[in-house]
Amino acid sequence: MKMFIKRNTRELSIVVAIIVMGIIFGIHQPIYLSLSNIKDIFEQSIIYGLMAIGMTAVIITGGIDLSVGSALALICVIISMAAVAGVPPILCLLLGLVSCLVLGALNGVLVAKLKLQPFIATLGTMSVYRGVAYLLSKGYPILNVPPVYRNTINHSIGGAVKVSAIFFIAFAVFMYVIMTKLKIGTYIYSIGGNEEAARLSGIKLDSVKIFVYAIAMIGTGLAAMIQVASLGTGDPTTGQGYELNAIAAVAIGGTSMAGGRGTVAGTVLGAILFAGLRNGLIVSNVATFWQYVATGVVIIIAAYIEVIQDKFSKMFKPHKKLEANEME
Repeated sequence: MKMFIKRNTRELSIVVAIIVMGIIFGIHQPIYLSLSNIKDIFEQSIIYGLMAIGMTAVIITGGIDLSVGSALALICVIISMAAVAGVPPILCLLLGLVSCLVLGALNGVLVAKLKLQPFIATLGTMSVYRGVAYLLSKGYPILNVPPVYRNTINHSIGGAVKVSAIFFIAFAVFMYVIMTKLKIGTYIYSIGGNEEAARLSGIKLDSVKIFVYAIAMIGTGLAAMIQVASLGTGDPTTGQGYELNAIAAVAIGGTSMAGGRGTVAGTVLGAILFAGLRNGLIVSNVATFWQYVATGVVIIIAAYIEVIQDKFSKMFKPHKKLEANEME
Protein backbone atom coordinates (compact mmCIF):
# COMPACT_ATOMS: atom_id res chain seq x y z
CA MET A 1 0.00 0.00 0.00
CA LYS A 2 2.82 2.42 0.91
CA MET A 3 4.52 1.72 -2.42
CA PHE A 4 1.24 2.34 -4.28
CA ILE A 5 0.74 5.67 -2.52
CA LYS A 6 4.34 6.68 -3.19
CA ARG A 7 4.09 5.86 -6.89
CA ASN A 8 0.72 7.58 -7.34
CA THR A 9 1.05 10.56 -5.01
CA ARG A 10 0.11 13.13 -7.65
CA GLU A 11 -2.88 11.14 -8.92
CA LEU A 12 -4.18 10.59 -5.38
CA SER A 13 -3.75 14.28 -4.58
CA ILE A 14 -5.89 15.13 -7.64
CA VAL A 15 -8.61 12.74 -6.43
CA VAL A 16 -8.55 14.51 -3.06
CA ALA A 17 -8.73 17.89 -4.84
CA ILE A 18 -11.75 16.71 -6.85
CA ILE A 19 -13.52 15.62 -3.66
CA VAL A 20 -12.71 18.90 -1.85
CA MET A 21 -13.84 20.91 -4.88
CA GLY A 22 -17.09 18.92 -4.99
CA ILE A 23 -17.75 19.61 -1.32
CA ILE A 24 -17.06 23.35 -1.68
CA PHE A 25 -19.22 23.83 -4.76
CA GLY A 26 -21.85 21.43 -3.37
CA ILE A 27 -22.24 23.50 -0.22
CA HIS A 28 -22.55 26.69 -2.26
CA GLN A 29 -24.82 25.18 -4.93
CA PRO A 30 -26.35 21.78 -3.98
CA ILE A 31 -27.28 21.14 -7.63
CA TYR A 32 -23.55 20.75 -8.34
CA LEU A 33 -23.58 17.30 -6.71
CA SER A 34 -26.71 16.13 -8.51
CA LEU A 35 -26.33 13.01 -10.64
CA SER A 36 -27.23 14.88 -13.82
CA ASN A 37 -24.60 17.58 -13.19
CA ILE A 38 -21.90 15.02 -12.35
CA LYS A 39 -22.75 13.33 -15.65
CA ASP A 40 -22.44 16.72 -17.40
CA ILE A 41 -19.00 17.26 -15.85
CA PHE A 42 -17.76 13.93 -17.15
CA GLU A 43 -19.15 14.63 -20.63
CA GLN A 44 -17.53 18.09 -20.64
CA SER A 45 -14.20 16.54 -19.69
CA ILE A 46 -14.26 14.20 -22.70
CA ILE A 47 -13.36 16.78 -25.38
CA TYR A 48 -10.55 18.36 -23.37
CA GLY A 49 -9.52 14.97 -21.98
CA LEU A 50 -9.09 13.35 -25.38
CA MET A 51 -6.94 16.23 -26.60
CA ALA A 52 -4.99 16.29 -23.32
CA ILE A 53 -4.24 12.56 -23.29
CA GLY A 54 -2.52 12.89 -26.65
CA MET A 55 -0.82 16.12 -25.55
CA THR A 56 0.62 14.25 -22.56
CA ALA A 57 2.83 12.07 -24.74
CA VAL A 58 4.02 15.09 -26.73
CA ILE A 59 4.92 17.07 -23.61
CA ILE A 60 6.71 14.08 -22.06
CA THR A 61 9.09 14.14 -25.06
CA GLY A 62 9.83 17.77 -24.20
CA GLY A 63 7.57 19.12 -26.97
CA ILE A 64 4.28 20.96 -27.19
CA ASP A 65 1.41 21.04 -29.70
CA LEU A 66 -0.36 24.37 -30.04
CA SER A 67 -2.18 23.30 -33.21
CA VAL A 68 -4.73 20.94 -31.64
CA GLY A 69 -7.51 23.55 -31.46
CA SER A 70 -7.15 24.45 -35.13
CA ALA A 71 -6.74 20.78 -36.07
CA LEU A 72 -10.02 20.09 -34.27
CA ALA A 73 -11.76 22.74 -36.39
CA LEU A 74 -10.28 21.40 -39.63
CA ILE A 75 -11.22 17.79 -38.87
CA CYS A 76 -14.74 18.93 -37.87
CA VAL A 77 -15.11 20.63 -41.25
CA ILE A 78 -13.78 17.58 -43.15
CA ILE A 79 -16.07 15.15 -41.32
CA SER A 80 -19.11 17.43 -41.68
CA MET A 81 -18.57 17.92 -45.42
CA ALA A 82 -18.27 14.17 -45.90
CA ALA A 83 -21.37 13.44 -43.81
CA VAL A 84 -23.46 16.08 -45.62
CA ALA A 85 -22.29 14.62 -48.95
CA GLY A 86 -23.81 11.28 -47.92
CA VAL A 87 -20.68 9.39 -46.89
CA PRO A 88 -21.60 6.57 -44.43
CA PRO A 89 -20.82 7.31 -40.75
CA ILE A 90 -18.11 4.64 -40.48
CA LEU A 91 -16.26 6.06 -43.48
CA CYS A 92 -16.62 9.56 -42.00
CA LEU A 93 -14.96 8.30 -38.82
CA LEU A 94 -12.16 6.65 -40.83
CA LEU A 95 -11.69 9.88 -42.79
CA GLY A 96 -11.40 11.79 -39.52
CA LEU A 97 -8.89 9.26 -38.22
CA VAL A 98 -6.71 9.48 -41.34
CA SER A 99 -6.92 13.29 -41.28
CA CYS A 100 -5.73 13.56 -37.69
CA LEU A 101 -2.84 11.17 -38.31
CA VAL A 102 -1.72 13.23 -41.31
CA LEU A 103 -1.94 16.53 -39.40
CA GLY A 104 -0.09 15.08 -36.41
CA ALA A 105 2.60 13.49 -38.59
CA LEU A 106 3.14 16.83 -40.34
CA ASN A 107 3.79 18.46 -36.96
CA GLY A 108 6.22 15.64 -36.17
CA VAL A 109 8.10 16.07 -39.44
CA LEU A 110 8.52 19.80 -38.84
CA VAL A 111 9.90 19.13 -35.36
CA ALA A 112 11.98 16.04 -36.10
CA LYS A 113 13.20 16.49 -39.67
CA LEU A 114 13.32 20.27 -40.05
CA LYS A 115 14.56 20.68 -36.46
CA LEU A 116 12.08 23.44 -35.67
CA GLN A 117 11.28 24.20 -32.06
CA PRO A 118 7.94 22.49 -31.21
CA PHE A 119 6.48 25.82 -30.07
CA ILE A 120 7.30 27.53 -33.38
CA ALA A 121 6.39 24.56 -35.58
CA THR A 122 2.96 24.03 -34.04
CA LEU A 123 2.32 27.77 -33.78
CA GLY A 124 2.75 27.83 -37.55
CA THR A 125 0.52 24.83 -38.21
CA MET A 126 -2.05 26.28 -35.82
CA SER A 127 -2.51 29.11 -38.29
CA VAL A 128 -2.26 26.85 -41.36
CA TYR A 129 -4.87 24.35 -40.15
CA ARG A 130 -7.27 27.12 -39.19
CA GLY A 131 -6.80 28.75 -42.58
CA VAL A 132 -7.45 25.49 -44.43
CA ALA A 133 -10.62 24.98 -42.37
CA TYR A 134 -11.85 28.41 -43.51
CA LEU A 135 -10.89 27.68 -47.13
CA LEU A 136 -12.73 24.36 -47.23
CA SER A 137 -15.87 25.77 -45.59
CA LYS A 138 -15.62 29.15 -47.35
CA GLY A 139 -15.79 30.72 -43.91
CA TYR A 140 -19.24 29.34 -43.06
CA PRO A 141 -20.27 26.48 -40.77
CA ILE A 142 -21.15 23.20 -42.49
CA LEU A 143 -24.77 22.76 -41.42
CA ASN A 144 -27.29 19.92 -41.42
CA VAL A 145 -25.05 17.00 -40.53
CA PRO A 146 -27.31 13.94 -41.10
CA PRO A 147 -28.99 12.38 -38.05
CA VAL A 148 -27.56 8.98 -39.02
CA TYR A 149 -24.05 10.26 -38.25
CA ARG A 150 -25.07 12.10 -35.09
CA ASN A 151 -26.99 9.13 -33.74
CA THR A 152 -24.01 6.84 -34.32
CA ILE A 153 -21.84 8.89 -31.94
CA ASN A 154 -24.57 10.04 -29.54
CA HIS A 155 -25.94 6.52 -29.17
CA SER A 156 -25.98 5.18 -25.62
CA ILE A 157 -25.10 1.53 -25.14
CA GLY A 158 -27.51 -0.08 -22.71
CA GLY A 159 -29.09 3.35 -22.25
CA ALA A 160 -26.24 4.38 -19.94
CA VAL A 161 -22.82 4.63 -21.63
CA LYS A 162 -22.44 6.91 -24.65
CA VAL A 163 -20.18 6.04 -27.55
CA SER A 164 -18.26 9.25 -26.79
CA ALA A 165 -17.43 7.93 -23.31
CA ILE A 166 -16.21 4.67 -24.85
CA PHE A 167 -13.96 6.68 -27.19
CA PHE A 168 -12.53 8.49 -24.17
CA ILE A 169 -11.89 5.37 -22.12
CA ALA A 170 -10.56 3.40 -25.09
CA PHE A 171 -8.10 6.14 -26.07
CA ALA A 172 -6.93 6.49 -22.47
CA VAL A 173 -6.28 2.75 -22.27
CA PHE A 174 -4.62 2.79 -25.71
CA MET A 175 -2.20 5.55 -24.68
CA TYR A 176 -1.61 3.93 -21.28
CA VAL A 177 -0.52 0.71 -22.98
CA ILE A 178 1.77 2.60 -25.36
CA MET A 179 3.37 4.64 -22.58
CA THR A 180 3.81 1.88 -19.98
CA LYS A 181 3.72 -1.52 -21.66
CA LEU A 182 5.52 -1.05 -24.97
CA LYS A 183 9.15 -0.29 -25.75
CA ILE A 184 8.15 2.87 -27.63
CA GLY A 185 6.86 4.24 -24.31
CA THR A 186 10.31 3.83 -22.76
CA TYR A 187 11.77 5.70 -25.72
CA ILE A 188 9.28 8.54 -25.25
CA TYR A 189 10.21 9.01 -21.59
CA SER A 190 13.91 8.67 -22.41
CA ILE A 191 13.78 11.43 -25.02
CA GLY A 192 12.04 13.77 -22.59
CA GLY A 193 14.43 12.90 -19.78
CA ASN A 194 17.65 13.33 -21.73
CA GLU A 195 17.48 13.56 -25.50
CA GLU A 196 21.24 13.33 -26.06
CA ALA A 197 21.53 10.22 -23.87
CA ALA A 198 18.59 8.71 -25.74
CA ARG A 199 20.33 9.36 -29.08
CA LEU A 200 23.58 7.83 -27.87
CA SER A 201 21.71 4.74 -26.67
CA GLY A 202 20.53 4.09 -30.22
CA ILE A 203 16.96 5.44 -30.08
CA LYS A 204 15.80 6.79 -33.45
CA LEU A 205 14.73 10.22 -32.27
CA ASP A 206 13.10 11.39 -35.51
CA SER A 207 10.95 8.30 -35.92
CA VAL A 208 9.79 8.37 -32.31
CA LYS A 209 8.91 12.07 -32.43
CA ILE A 210 6.92 11.74 -35.66
CA PHE A 211 5.11 8.73 -34.18
CA VAL A 212 4.30 10.64 -30.98
CA TYR A 213 2.90 13.72 -32.73
CA ALA A 214 0.84 11.57 -35.10
CA ILE A 215 -0.57 9.20 -32.49
CA ALA A 216 -1.26 12.08 -30.08
CA MET A 217 -3.46 13.82 -32.66
CA ILE A 218 -5.83 10.83 -32.61
CA GLY A 219 -7.29 12.28 -29.41
CA THR A 220 -8.07 15.52 -31.23
CA GLY A 221 -9.61 13.56 -34.11
CA LEU A 222 -11.89 11.65 -31.74
CA ALA A 223 -12.83 14.92 -30.04
CA ALA A 224 -13.76 16.38 -33.45
CA MET A 225 -15.96 13.37 -34.26
CA ILE A 226 -17.79 13.83 -30.97
CA GLN A 227 -18.16 17.59 -31.40
CA VAL A 228 -19.70 17.26 -34.86
CA ALA A 229 -22.19 14.73 -33.52
CA SER A 230 -23.01 16.93 -30.56
CA LEU A 231 -23.48 20.23 -32.41
CA GLY A 232 -24.57 18.93 -35.80
CA THR A 233 -22.23 21.35 -37.57
CA GLY A 234 -18.63 21.66 -38.68
CA ASP A 235 -17.64 25.17 -37.63
CA PRO A 236 -14.23 26.50 -38.78
CA THR A 237 -14.19 28.85 -35.77
CA THR A 238 -14.51 26.07 -33.20
CA GLY A 239 -11.68 24.95 -30.96
CA GLN A 240 -10.20 28.38 -30.28
CA GLY A 241 -8.40 28.21 -26.96
CA TYR A 242 -8.88 24.45 -26.66
CA GLU A 243 -5.13 23.94 -26.73
CA LEU A 244 -4.88 25.91 -23.47
CA ASN A 245 -7.55 23.73 -21.87
CA ALA A 246 -5.69 20.61 -22.95
CA ILE A 247 -2.41 21.95 -21.60
CA ALA A 248 -4.15 22.89 -18.34
CA ALA A 249 -5.45 19.32 -17.93
CA VAL A 250 -1.97 17.93 -18.62
CA ALA A 251 -0.35 20.33 -16.13
CA ILE A 252 -2.94 19.60 -13.44
CA GLY A 253 -2.35 15.89 -14.03
CA GLY A 254 1.29 16.22 -13.01
CA THR A 255 3.08 16.00 -16.34
CA SER A 256 6.32 17.97 -16.22
CA MET A 257 6.34 20.79 -18.77
CA ALA A 258 10.09 20.15 -19.11
CA GLY A 259 9.40 16.58 -20.27
CA GLY A 260 10.39 13.17 -19.01
CA ARG A 261 7.63 12.75 -16.43
CA GLY A 262 3.86 12.28 -16.55
CA THR A 263 1.06 9.73 -16.68
CA VAL A 264 -2.11 9.19 -18.68
CA ALA A 265 -4.08 8.54 -15.48
CA GLY A 266 -2.98 11.88 -14.08
CA THR A 267 -4.13 13.67 -17.23
CA VAL A 268 -7.54 11.95 -17.16
CA LEU A 269 -8.03 13.08 -13.55
CA GLY A 270 -6.70 16.52 -14.46
CA ALA A 271 -9.30 16.83 -17.24
CA ILE A 272 -12.09 15.85 -14.84
CA LEU A 273 -10.86 18.33 -12.22
CA PHE A 274 -10.61 21.08 -14.83
CA ALA A 275 -14.10 20.34 -16.20
CA GLY A 276 -15.46 20.22 -12.65
CA LEU A 277 -13.93 23.61 -11.88
CA ARG A 278 -15.40 25.24 -14.98
CA ASN A 279 -18.78 23.63 -14.34
CA GLY A 280 -18.71 24.81 -10.73
CA LEU A 281 -17.98 28.38 -11.81
CA ILE A 282 -20.90 28.26 -14.26
CA VAL A 283 -23.29 26.76 -11.69
CA SER A 284 -22.18 29.47 -9.24
CA ASN A 285 -23.03 32.13 -11.86
CA VAL A 286 -19.43 33.34 -12.12
CA ALA A 287 -18.88 35.57 -15.17
CA THR A 288 -17.25 33.99 -18.23
CA PHE A 289 -14.32 36.40 -17.98
CA TRP A 290 -13.41 35.01 -14.55
CA GLN A 291 -13.37 31.51 -16.01
CA TYR A 292 -10.43 32.55 -18.19
CA VAL A 293 -8.71 33.95 -15.12
CA ALA A 294 -9.32 30.67 -13.27
CA THR A 295 -7.86 28.67 -16.18
CA GLY A 296 -4.65 30.69 -16.11
CA VAL A 297 -4.36 30.49 -12.34
CA VAL A 298 -4.82 26.72 -12.38
CA ILE A 299 -2.03 26.31 -14.97
CA ILE A 300 0.32 28.49 -12.90
CA ILE A 301 -0.45 26.64 -9.66
CA ALA A 302 -0.04 23.23 -11.31
CA ALA A 303 3.29 24.29 -12.80
CA TYR A 304 4.48 25.66 -9.46
CA ILE A 305 3.65 22.39 -7.73
CA GLU A 306 6.18 20.78 -10.08
CA VAL A 307 8.77 23.37 -9.03
CA ILE A 308 8.14 22.62 -5.36
CA GLN A 309 8.38 18.87 -5.95
CA ASP A 310 11.72 19.30 -7.75
CA LYS A 311 13.07 21.42 -4.88
CA PHE A 312 12.08 18.82 -2.30
CA SER A 313 13.59 16.07 -4.45
CA LYS A 314 16.91 17.90 -4.71
CA MET A 315 16.93 18.64 -0.98
CA PHE A 316 16.20 15.02 -0.11
CA LYS A 317 18.85 13.36 -2.30
CA PRO A 318 21.93 15.09 -0.82
CA HIS A 319 20.58 14.36 2.66
CA LYS A 320 20.53 10.64 1.89
CA LYS A 321 24.11 10.77 0.60
CA LEU A 322 25.21 12.53 3.78
CA GLU A 323 23.64 9.77 5.91
CA ALA A 324 25.45 7.13 3.88
CA ASN A 325 28.80 8.88 4.40
CA GLU A 326 28.21 9.10 8.16
CA MET A 327 27.52 5.36 8.35
CA GLU A 328 30.82 4.64 6.63
